[in-house]
Amino acid sequence: MNKGHSDAGRKSHQFLRYVIATVGVAGATVLLIPFREHINSTTIALIFLLVVLFIARLFGSLPALFTSLMAAFSFNFFFLPPFYTLTIAEPQNWIALFVFLSVAVTVGQLSATAKNRAEIAENLYKELQGAFEQASQAEALKRSEKLKSSLLDAVTHDIRTPLTSIKAATTMLLEEHGKDAIHRTLNPERHGDLLEVIDEETDRLNTFVESMVELARIEAGDVNWRRTPVTVDEIIANALQRASGITRNHHVKVKVKPNLPTLKVGPKAIAEVLYNLIDNAVKYSDVGSEITIRSDRVDATVRFSVDDEGIGIPLSERENVFHKFYRNDKASKGFGMGLAIVNGIIEAHGGRIWIEDAERGSNFVFELPIEVSNE
Repeated sequence: MNKGHSDAGRKSHQFLRYVIATVGVAGATVLLIPFREHINSTTIALIFLLVVLFIARLFGSLPALFTSLMAAFSFNFFFLPPFYTLTIAEPQNWIALFVFLSVAVTVGQLSATAKNRAEIAENLYKELQGAFEQASQAEALKRSEKLKSSLLDAVTHDIRTPLTSIKAATTMLLEEHGKDAIHRTLNPERHGDLLEVIDEETDRLNTFVESMVELARIEAGDVNWRRTPVTVDEIIANALQRASGITRNHHVKVKVKPNLPTLKVGPKAIAEVLYNLIDNAVKYSDVGSEITIRSDRVDATVRFSVDDEGIGIPLSERENVFHKFYRNDKASKGFGMGLAIVNGIIEAHGGRIWIEDAERGSNFVFELPIEVSNE
C-alpha cells in the first residue's frame, strides 16, 4: 500500500516538473509577444535560454530537453515571421532556429550535468564528514573546512571559466543570426571557430570531472593496475606519442641510459605520470624552449626526470604543488589536480616524486623501486 502511494507520488512529482516547464515557456511567450516589434530575436532567444537553464538547474536533463523543444517551438511560432505558423520565410531564420535549438539543448544538458555532479560532490563531502567524525573533532573540522574551500575554489574557477567561454560563443552566434545579411560581420569559418570553442570547453569540463573521479579512486585505494613487464623506452615512447599534439611547439630531448631494467608496473599509469609532467612543462614554459626527459638507474631504483626552461617553482611551494586543487599566483592554468594524480600513482607503485633545484625552469623527478621489476 505504501509502495503504491510512493509510486503515485513520484509520478505526480515528475508530471509537475513538465507542467512547470510548460508554464515557464508559456509565461515567457506571453510576456514577450507585446514587445516583439521592439526587441530583436537575439534578446528573445536569450530569455528563452534563461528559462531552459532554470528548468535544468531545478529538475535535470529530461525536463531541460523538453523545455528546449517547447522554447524552440514558441520561438518559431510566435517570433519568427510569418507569425503564428511553423513556416519560416527567410533562410537566415532557419539557421537562427537551428542554432537556438542546438544551443538550448547543449546548455540545458550542461547545466543539468553540472547539477548532478554538484550533488555527487555534496554526497562525497558528506561521506568525508562522516569519516572525519571518527577522528579528532578538531582535526576533522579543520580538514573538512579545507576540503570545502578547495572544492569551492575548483568549482568556481574550473567550471565557471569554460561556461563563460560557451556563453560568449553562443551569444555571438545568436547575435549574428539576428542581424540582416548585409550587416553580418562573421563569416562561415568564424561560425565554425565559435562552435569549436563550445566543443573544446565542453571537453574541458568533462576532463575536470574525470580528473576528480580518478583522484578520488586513487586516494580511496580503488585502483587495480595490471602490472606487466615494460621497458623504460616503451614508457617514454607511449607518453611522447600521446603528448605529440601539445609538444609540437617545443624541442623535446630524450636521454636514457642503456641497459636499464625492465619494470613491472602499470604501463598506462606510469605513461600517464610522464604525460602529466610533460604537459606541465609545456604549460609553464615558452614556445620554442627545450623539454628534456631523462632516465637512469640510481641504487635500487629507476629514476625519471622532466626538465623545462619555464618559470620555475619556488622552494617554499614545491611540496604544495602535489596537493589537490593547489594553485599559486603563477600557476593558475590547470585544474590543480594533475600533479596530485601523479603523486598518487607513484606512491601506489612504491615510489616517490619531488622537485629538484634547476638553473632554469623546473626539474620534476620520480623514482620507481627495482624490486617491483622482473629483473
